[in-house]
Amino acid sequence: MHKRGFWKTRFGFYLAAIGSACGLGNLWRFPYVVGENGGGAFVLLYLIVAVVIGLPLLIGELSLGKFTRRSVLSATSYIDGIHQHGNRFVWVGRAAVVLSLIVLSYYAVISGWVLHFTTQFLVGVFSPESFAQRGNMEVLLNNGWLQMGLASVHLLLTVGIVLKGVQEGLEKWIGYMMPVFSVLLVALVFKSLSLSNSANAFRFLFYPDFSKLTWSSLIHAVGHVCFTLSVGFGTMVTFGSYLRDADHIPTAGARVTIVDTLLSLFAVLILFPVALGASNTPLTDPGLLFEVLPRFLSQLQGGVVFGIAFFICLYLAALGASIGLLEVIVSNWVDRSKVSRSFATWITGGAAFVLGGIAAVVSAYMRGMRLEGRSFLEVMDSLLINWCLPVVALGLSLVVSLGIKTVEKEKLFVDQNKIASVALFPHWLVMIRWMAPVVIGVALLLQVVGLILTGI
Repeated sequence: MHKRGFWKTRFGFYLAAIGSACGLGNLWRFPYVVGENGGGAFVLLYLIVAVVIGLPLLIGELSLGKFTRRSVLSATSYIDGIHQHGNRFVWVGRAAVVLSLIVLSYYAVISGWVLHFTTQFLVGVFSPESFAQRGNMEVLLNNGWLQMGLASVHLLLTVGIVLKGVQEGLEKWIGYMMPVFSVLLVALVFKSLSLSNSANAFRFLFYPDFSKLTWSSLIHAVGHVCFTLSVGFGTMVTFGSYLRDADHIPTAGARVTIVDTLLSLFAVLILFPVALGASNTPLTDPGLLFEVLPRFLSQLQGGVVFGIAFFICLYLAALGASIGLLEVIVSNWVDRSKVSRSFATWITGGAAFVLGGIAAVVSAYMRGMRLEGRSFLEVMDSLLINWCLPVVALGLSLVVSLGIKTVEKEKLFVDQNKIASVALFPHWLVMIRWMAPVVIGVALLLQVVGLILTGI
């Protein structure tokens, strides 16, 4: 097996993990999912799921990576090998890698949208009078080849960074991006909260009306938590394999979860005051961010500068998450074969380009064909995040709970210098062994029930 890299610093790991977790899921996806599920009640449900399910699963995946010193596919094969299970768990690793490739492909298309609007705002500095026409979302949605070109630029940037490896690529570049990302995001929150509709946004987001929850709300919360924490893709297994022996996994997992959850809340605090004052566009529209925000900002004094800051911030987030997804696939390939990192990165990037290009072109030419009011990319997103991802996350939780002996899990979890970790260890065992599988199973069942009742 190839010599494995390590994070140079603990801070470098935090930046990379947070950079991978905090992407378009927080800033683009979370606001419209909140809108679909009625606001405050769903936000409360999301926070509970993040702590009760997301954090234990994240700790489990980091533990699996650190225990095996392998990426997810090799890690699941290793667990099968030491227990002589045959192929009991390896399907989970395979599913995680395939899921990462598919999500990376369509994620690149959405990231291309962000590049498009970033460019439009930059040009708008010199030609503000025609900004609204050039930045219209219709330009993108009707032009699959433009979307394909933008996605290819995004993938080239992602490939270039991953080629450098864990220290010179992941740790160095995300280390540059995340501080900039954080400063921009905080500034945007303050700007948005100064708008006149901020009180209405607070009421919608933090006053729970449980009657607005649906049969699918629980799985939407589970899927989104998994998506934003990069749980179920094998990303955190890969990142955990780069941890040093002295790194304390529960502390790392808790910090990543807290920051990721705060950024999701920041996202809705940025967007909803703007959306409520911009137009009558439904808060459930997946294109809310791209359709409402650019038009609204173009009408504000200094809005173009605000828009440049926001979309640069959004693109940095998208790039960090794409780097994490590509790293999963590349590290698994390198672990399982004798190919070079460069070869694996370019071939994987090429495969993502082909799949993403197909998604972009098909979505443009099939705009008139909708399934239950959803576009091709929306259906793809829902299928992957609300169905496939929870199942793979469930599989990985079983790999950790059944494949690693309790004494080994205790060594990975407990730090004798941290009394809290000693007390929390048995609770984590219950969460990863029983609570997470039961909640995910119930959430999937409720979603099926909802589909049946809707069909009736």
